[in-house]
Amino acid sequence: MNTPALILVAHGTRSARGVEMIAALAEAVSRELEAQADGRVTRTADFAVRAEAGAGAPFGGASASSEVPRVRTAFVDVLGPSPSEVLRDVDDVPAVVVPAFLASGYHVYQDVPREVAASAHGAVAITRAMGPDPALAAVMRMRLRAAGWRPGDAVVFAAAGSSDARARRDVRRAAGLLAEQIAAPVRVAYIATGEPKVPEVVAELRAAGAQRVFIASYLLAHGLFHERLHGAGADGVAEPIGVHPAIVRLLIDRYRIAAGTLRTVRAA
Repeated sequence: MNTPALILVAHGTRSARGVEMIAALAEAVSRELEAQADGRVTRTADFAVRAEAGAGAPFGGASASSEVPRVRTAFVDVLGPSPSEVLRDVDDVPAVVVPAFLASGYHVYQDVPREVAASAHGAVAITRAMGPDPALAAVMRMRLRAAGWRPGDAVVFAAAGSSDARARRDVRRAAGLLAEQIAAPVRVAYIATGEPKVPEVVAELRAAGAQRVFIASYLLAHGLFHERLHGAGADGVAEPIGVHPAIVRLLIDRYRIAAGTLRTVRAA
């Protein structure tokens, strides 16, 4: 079996719900890859989300003879297994590491490449991070609406934060994509690292006359950071991005592109 494995790398969390969400996301990716290998048609609803997000048509089903990639999860912090451990477990096939991060900061630029090098695996490709991407913004808009947001309500774009300027730049781009989705301005704020903090921005919007303020959670899964948002004084807090067909497609898109490059390099 020479089909590259897909290694989904997340940050790691002590939240049981967060760990379960990453496992569910990996399972959803695996099921979709199986569906593509069987040539099954992509769900219409998924296509609509991708098209609305401006991400274009989804990949069509692969041929029935296609091998289904192994899908494994790894974590760079808090819990294991680490990416290097997982890569050593799949050293019989090429591997594509997909960082499940919404912005490219220290973990993406430093931790992931270091783990790949430590694994001594002979054929690994690393994709870019999940975000920013129009598909993420489309799902965030859905989460906002589900939380009760209506046009005219103020929106705070809440990100974890980072000391890495590249990650902060990604967050600003992601906020711009959400603003396009909801056709309204959004204010960027941070939960942990960086200024301004979420409660501060919520208070500023109220002082400026906003009758209702909602928080758009630029987080992948539940955990301590998301819990903090509920104490920020907003009228509603959207759920984390979580598992959604559009997110599954985004990860598979990343994998397919990198796997094609990897095979080309190995054949050279």
